[in-house]
Amino acid sequence: MPEYTVATVVAVVAVVALELFWARTGIFRSAQYWVAMAIVFGFQMLVDGWLTKLSAPIVLYEPSQHAGVRFPWDIPVEDFGFGFAMVTLTLISWIRLGRREGRAPEGVAASVGSPRERREGGTQPETVRSETPPVAGRPGTPMERRHS
Repeated sequence: MPEYTVATVVAVVAVVALELFWARTGIFRSAQYWVAMAIVFGFQMLVDGWLTKLSAPIVLYEPSQHAGVRFPWDIPVEDFGFGFAMVTLTLISWIRLGRREGRAPEGVAASVGSPRERREGGTQPETVRSETPPVAGRPGTPMERRHS
């Protein structure tokens, strides 16, 4: 199997597995994610189609290194797999890092308040968990602090 095709399949499978078995951000269940991917693929088709058109290519692919399937406008289908893996991994990382920092990205991750409150900056305080000294009578339990 051609190298570019193998690398694409490995990248897509790795990112999907990362999401499903470790990150678990819920991104694949988000309409916002799929709209973003449609936008990405739309612009990718315009740019990649122009760069790889067989009539006057700017970017050349070694024919033995990819499957040879080009759709649409002479775009190697592997380009879409790499685009999916790159954008999805970036979004998963963004969401995971936001959660670790105590911030919940709007939309995919859990948010505080109603959609209107989130648009207007929120009216409810954010809960941040921290490892502070235990409260008397409750040894070893993490405390919660409220931030406004």
